Amino acid sequence: MAAALALMAAFLFALAATLQQKGALNLAGVSLAKPMSLVRLVGQRMWLLGTAALLIGYLLQAAALDRGRLAVIQPLLVVTVVFALPLGWLLTNQRVGRREVGGAAVIVLGLALFTIYGDPAGGKDNAPNDEWAIALVLVSVVCAVLLVLGRNGTLTRTAAVYGSVAGILFGLSAALTKPTIEQLHDGLGVMLSHWHCYALAVAGVLGFVLQQVSLGTGRLAPSVATVSVCNPLVGVLLGIAIFDERLSRPLWHVVVAVIGLVLALGGAVLISLASRPDTKPEEIPGSSAALA
Repeated sequence: MAAALALMAAFLFALAATLQQKGALNLAGVSLAKPMSLVRLVGQRMWLLGTAALLIGYLLQAAALDRGRLAVIQPLLVVTVVFALPLGWLLTNQRVGRREVGGAAVIVLGLALFTIYGDPAGGKDNAPNDEWAIALVLVSVVCAVLLVLGRNGTLTRTAAVYGSVAGILFGLSAALTKPTIEQLHDGLGVMLSHWHCYALAVAGVLGFVLQQVSLGTGRLAPSVATVSVCNPLVGVLLGIAIFDERLSRPLWHVVVAVIGLVLALGGAVLISLASRPDTKPEEIPGSSAALA
């Protein structure tokens, strides 16, 4: 049931990204430097439909995390990029070539290996505050460095950098969802008395905003692919580091599962690097990827 919920969430995330991109492409200048450009997205019907799909996807992901382990649920979300390819071709005229199709096939193979042989065991629903503090600081530093290094470049690079940061924040949000849901089982008041739900809200909103800037470049494949790589990667690392989740034994199962995860992430990277004519954001008048 947890795996099925995660796959349904992945499809909705792909649909949401495609619809949100379709709405963002109707506007010029979607940028962090121009906050009102983000507000204008609310007036786009396609963007609103995509946001509704995204919220439903979040609920399904939360339900999956409530029933399963972080190190299992998050890797399944890599399939988001597989769903996004045909949706992008149908709805926003995205180019889907042999490299994209090959990358999608590698993702499916890798996820199959990870799901069959991984089967993470053990784990807990929360971690000590000092471990959370270390994780939050590390995530913040990585995100800040990426944003600084990725301010200038081509549209594909812009999409990839902002998509990567969004994916990292979504992975953190998924980790924070587990203790938040556990606290909610004890009552709304209990949940609101802990810091996890507020940190979840901040990480989720920041990830959402950065994803909109990434999608606004018009480069759906690298945008979705980088989110789909960083989200599960951070989820798996946090699952192992602070939730004490471990891959199943014997050792060769662990090896095959790790190979499968690497294949899946590699397939997403292959899609994000698919060649196509590109330009710098500042070279396109009114480009929605302009960052200044």
